[in-house]
Amino acid sequence: MMIQPGEIWNDTSGKPIQAHGGCILVDGDTYYWYGENKDTPNVPKEMGRLHRVDVVGVNCYSSKNLVEWKNEGVVLPAVHNTGHDLHPSQVVERPKVLKCPMTGQYVMWMHIDSPDYRKACVGVAVSDSPTGQFEYQGSFQPCGQESRDMTLFQDEDGTAYLVHSSENNATIHIAPLTEDYLMVEGDFVRAFVGGFREAPAVFKFDEKYYMITSGCTGWRPNPARSHVANAMMAAWETIGDPCINDTNGTTFDAQGTFVLPLPSENNSSEARFILMADRWNPENLGDSRYVWLPVTMEAGAPRIDWHDAWELKL
Repeated sequence: MMIQPGEIWNDTSGKPIQAHGGCILVDGDTYYWYGENKDTPNVPKEMGRLHRVDVVGVNCYSSKNLVEWKNEGVVLPAVHNTGHDLHPSQVVERPKVLKCPMTGQYVMWMHIDSPDYRKACVGVAVSDSPTGQFEYQGSFQPCGQESRDMTLFQDEDGTAYLVHSSENNATIHIAPLTEDYLMVEGDFVRAFVGGFREAPAVFKFDEKYYMITSGCTGWRPNPARSHVANAMMAAWETIGDPCINDTNGTTFDAQGTFVLPLPSENNSSEARFILMADRWNPENLGDSRYVWLPVTMEAGAPRIDWHDAWELKL
C-alpha cells in the first residue's frame, strides 16, 4: 500500500477525497477520516477578505487500511438558516473527533468563525455513530478565550484536551475537557506566549507529550516547529524544525493538522506515527492536496523526511 504525498487521492468511487484540516479516529478495526468538504468554487475575493469557500460541511471517509477510503458522506452538513454557525457564509475548519469513554458518543469539535475571523469560537457536535449524522450543539469561546486553529488529544486514561490558538493567534492554550467531552473545565495553560503558532497536532511517545505547530502565514506554508512537555498542562519546550531536508523551510509546502499513531509493525515495540498535513491551494481550495509522511523519533525528537511515495504497512 503506497502513499503518494501531494497527489490527487480518490475515494473508492473514483472521486477526489474532500477531508481537509482533518483527523483520523480509530474505532475497532476501522479508520474514520473527518475533514472539511471544500468541493465548491472559491468565493470571489473581496477587499480585505481571505480566500475561502462556502461551507459545505464535514465529510467522513472509512477505511480498513488507510489507503482505500469509502465516502460516508457529509456527516455535519451546512445549515441554510441565516445566522447559524454552519451557514455557508461562515467558517467551519479543522474538525476533530473523539469517542467519549463515559457516554459512548462520538464528539466532534471544530473551529467556528465569521468570515472576518473575529468570532473565534469552537463548535461541538455529537453522534451515536462514527458516520453520523452529527447533531450540532452550538459554539462558545473556551474559558472565555478566543479559539481559532485547534485540535483534540485523548490520553490513555481517557482524559481529553483542547489545544487551540488564542490571543489573536499569539499563544496556544491547552484546557482539559469535561468527562462527557462537551465542554472545557478548570484552568487552561498558555504555551509559546507571543510565538504566533497555529495548526497544533499532538501525540505521545515514551511518556512525553509532543506537539507540531505551524507559524501564522495564512495559506502560505512556513517551517514547522516541534515541542515537548512532561504533561499536557506542564511547561512546553520548543525543540526545532522536525522536517529533515526541507530546503525551502515550508514543511514540504504543507501545514500539519494531525499526528496519527500506528500499531507497531510485526509486533515490534517501535512506535510509528504519520503526520497528516494539507498542501493548501488558496486559489482553488477544493484542489488542496494531502501530504502524509512518516514520523520517526530520534533522541527524543520527532523527525520527518520527504518521500515521493512510501509504503504503509499495518
